[in-house]
Amino acid sequence: MKSSLLVVLGIVLSGCSASPLPQLPSPDPADPQSPTAVTPYKAVLAGTAAYMPVGLKPWRELNDSVTPSAGRSP
Repeated sequence: MKSSLLVVLGIVLSGCSASPLPQLPSPDPADPQSPTAVTPYKAVLAGTAAYMPVGLKPWRELNDSVTPSAGRSP
């Protein structure tokens, strides 16, 4: 029991001992020649549809069109 606990503890600790990834140099934000990401302009409301109020529809015909037919059971 103790030896398996030591093995598991050794495996866990060996995973923590890996060397960290190298730190890449980042561009200086104060440098005007540093590269920037190009982001195209897109309007916030682009692609939206205009919804306008509509008049009332005949509700009885709409209700009758969605009711189950006489031969079917729900």
